[in-house]
Amino acid sequence: MIHSDKISVSKDQVLIGATDLKVVDFFCGAGGMSCGFSQAGVKVLAGIDIEKQFEATYLANHKDAKFINENIIQYQPETLRADLNIDRYDDNLIFIGCSPCQYWSKINNNRHKSSYTNNLLYDFQRFIKYFMPGHIVVENVPGLLKEKNNHVLLDFLDFLTFNGYKSEYKIARTDHYGVPQKRNRFVLIASRIKKFISFPEPEVRKDMTVRNFIGKHKGFPVLPAGNMDPNDFMNSTASLSPKNQERIKMTPHDGGDRMAWKDNPNLQIAAYYDKDHYYRSIYGRLWWDRPSTTITTRFIATSCGRFTHPEEDRGLSLREGATLQTFPKDYKFKGGLVSISKQIGNAVPPEMARRIALSIIN
Repeated sequence: MIHSDKISVSKDQVLIGATDLKVVDFFCGAGGMSCGFSQAGVKVLAGIDIEKQFEATYLANHKDAKFINENIIQYQPETLRADLNIDRYDDNLIFIGCSPCQYWSKINNNRHKSSYTNNLLYDFQRFIKYFMPGHIVVENVPGLLKEKNNHVLLDFLDFLTFNGYKSEYKIARTDHYGVPQKRNRFVLIASRIKKFISFPEPEVRKDMTVRNFIGKHKGFPVLPAGNMDPNDFMNSTASLSPKNQERIKMTPHDGGDRMAWKDNPNLQIAAYYDKDHYYRSIYGRLWWDRPSTTITTRFIATSCGRFTHPEEDRGLSLREGATLQTFPKDYKFKGGLVSISKQIGNAVPPEMARRIALSIIN
């Protein structure tokens, strides 16, 4: 069973020479990919991100790496080469590209803002063309495979083939890769030096449940809504309005949803009158014995999905969300409540990243 306190790497999983590999994590965010690759024995050289707010978190956990706060559109490969003193055509170099994905996501509230993210894969491609690293990893939303977005992916695949890369991609369910969460992700692995790409083997396991990762029995304290712990800020939870407190108290434990109070005129939400099939997960509780729903950037808000604790009358704490993302319990997050929840929700689950790294090492 996977230990939720800290995911360890056994000696037989990291082969001799693994430390020769090194990675540059583009669009690194809080460092989920960097965390997983580091756990697998790969040296993390740097994380690159336009968001300054990620810097403190990234450097707190990757002390030997650099954080490069640059807009990838303006940043130049030659500058990166000077900043990190890295060579071109290095077989041991890995480039990771997990670009923001609003344009390809099902959740797309701002089309103008999201259109900016549509071209980031092309900008990542500029760095690949200049450096020609030994390996490439791309992680994104499954929407990248939709017909309207196919030209972006097909252009990228053609570019890889033309430049001598062998590549494979798939839609991966995170609960088949050690993450207790229903989350489908597009994953691409490419190599210039290998003839065969090996994806990590999926595991269909019954222990990928909320119960096996969080709860009092796992060392998580019982907390009230609106808790702000000065000694451990990660035990913080979002506050609730009096009406939302009533809603949650009426929601049955272990998977209950808003149907429990839909006929209460004081609690029912006007937009959902006679629309029981609309967004039933809103204000819903997680199930103990199922994977969590996708941990989004707003997982601390009970009104934004099924993010209510299975039995306590509150939303998830920051640390609970991070643990369901498979961040180690000693991973340090810097910032306020909203900033940290965004960092956690945007991250690639480290355990999935670790398994991708091991597949490259092997």
